[in-house]
Amino acid sequence: MSLVLDIEKQLGNFHLKTAVKCGNEVLSLLGASGCGKSMTLKCIAGIEKPDRGRIVVDGNVLFDSEQGINLSVQKRHVGMLFQNYALFPNMTVATNIRMGTRREGGCDEATLRSVMERFGLLEAADLYPHQISGGQQQRTALARILISKPDILLLDEPFSALDSHLRFRMEEEVRSVIRSFGKTVVLVSHNRDEVFRLSDQVAIMQDGKIDRIGKKTEVFRDPQTVNAATLTGCKNISPVKILDAHHFLATDWGLTFCVSAIPEDAGYVGIRMHFICPGEGENTFACSVTEEIENPFSYTVMLKKSDKEHVRSFGWELDKEAWKEFRKKDVIVHIPETSLHFLKK
Repeated sequence: MSLVLDIEKQLGNFHLKTAVKCGNEVLSLLGASGCGKSMTLKCIAGIEKPDRGRIVVDGNVLFDSEQGINLSVQKRHVGMLFQNYALFPNMTVATNIRMGTRREGGCDEATLRSVMERFGLLEAADLYPHQISGGQQQRTALARILISKPDILLLDEPFSALDSHLRFRMEEEVRSVIRSFGKTVVLVSHNRDEVFRLSDQVAIMQDGKIDRIGKKTEVFRDPQTVNAATLTGCKNISPVKILDAHHFLATDWGLTFCVSAIPEDAGYVGIRMHFICPGEGENTFACSVTEEIENPFSYTVMLKKSDKEHVRSFGWELDKEAWKEFRKKDVIVHIPETSLHFLKK
């Protein structure tokens, strides 16, 4: 394994307790603000010291509380991209990048030029950070990190400082950097879409702990917890009342489902809005439309079971053309068993 991490740190009432193992792949830490994502990165980088545990990168022990090992930031060979990029404002782009090799005694002009060319920064070489765009600042920060040839790359919300129209373009560039890096990358984000596009593994965090971890497709397909379902974009979540081995009631919506099996620890059910469809079959419900919400390329249609008054609405998302053709005040929708996520708290 390229990264082995098992640490704990107490900060007031907050308790970070994180354990992960991953190879030369992209591991994303996905979670809400304050859940411990950035603190985990800082512990790997050596900016923060865990109270106990062990951090190993490529077989090199960076921290081990039992053996009394705690390498300095300079000795860890970790490349970390901060949210604000941390460029030196009084240095040019070229000098900022060159600073990445100061531990190794600097680099020659050919190496510097090659790295700037790779990141499209040759024309900005003599400019200062305030004279270049946010995208160029990010590329400068990445170039400074990679010229030092780190053993692991840590990305802390790498797109948060960018305008929305730049995010996708810069994500494409970062994806290219990750592919060429070929080692472990740990990405911190609260954006499920960029996590899915960039990651191999996803660790869902909540209150300092890992709630769910696995291959990205597995985590999105089967989130298992309410927190993981919410963070991966499931907006319809209701408590359940188990009626028998094959039937349960989604209490918020007043919908009774028939399924092949119900997990013993199921306390909630989640339904992704785009998995709902018109039609017939098992788990078909007559509903009234309570609201239409127009999105740029789709509609979110809020539905309520027709014969129930005191229940919550649930959302159904479909593209604009499909809803324009189907639009009715009362609809019959089908919710396949395969689209149900049984969840625990």
